[in-house]
Amino acid sequence: MNIVLLGAPGSGKGTQAERVAKKFGLYHLQTGAIARNLASRDARIKDMVESGKLIPEEEMTMYVLDLLKEEKRDMSNILFEGYPRFISQYEALANFLKSKGDDIDLVISLEISEAEAIRRISSRRICEKCGEVYNLVTNPPKGERCKCGGTLVQRKDDDSEAVKVRFEYYKSNTKELIDYVDGKGKLTRVDGEREIDVIFEEITKKIEKKEMENA
Repeated sequence: MNIVLLGAPGSGKGTQAERVAKKFGLYHLQTGAIARNLASRDARIKDMVESGKLIPEEEMTMYVLDLLKEEKRDMSNILFEGYPRFISQYEALANFLKSKGDDIDLVISLEISEAEAIRRISSRRICEKCGEVYNLVTNPPKGERCKCGGTLVQRKDDDSEAVKVRFEYYKSNTKELIDYVDGKGKLTRVDGEREIDVIFEEITKKIEKKEMENA
């Protein structure tokens, strides 16, 4: 089964994606990680990422498909986190998967308000040493430093102004995709402003239901 997990910045899609991928044994394709990896080698992309802007849609599609060709040749049992974001990307991905004998089975949209997104992301901190992610509101560290002893920092694209830009991009672009997928009957909406375990339980049930339908 191939699943797309969408959500505004701060919706918790990264946390849910990790848990879903582990539970169902899915290959986890994370576009945020792809973008940050590219940013470490390309000043142009670094500027886009740090300001909260998106990598141009056709360019990101190229990076995603190239990664799939390299790491996931069978094109099945994939969890796409944060991709596609545009209708053109959805169609490109669907056509690519169909050419390999597969398809997109389910699109899950984690939904939260802009105010909640800003509250969550502005409180996010990352360990410079090990990369552990904390949230001063929902998952605070026990002290001022990471459990490994590393310094906790805020990413440049996590300040409130960058979050507003990212959320606006999400509303103006991904909203169209969500409506498009909804029209195809493949969308399921999930309230992302609840407890992590509650959200994960609902997502799990929806995936299991889809698996039974596809059996």
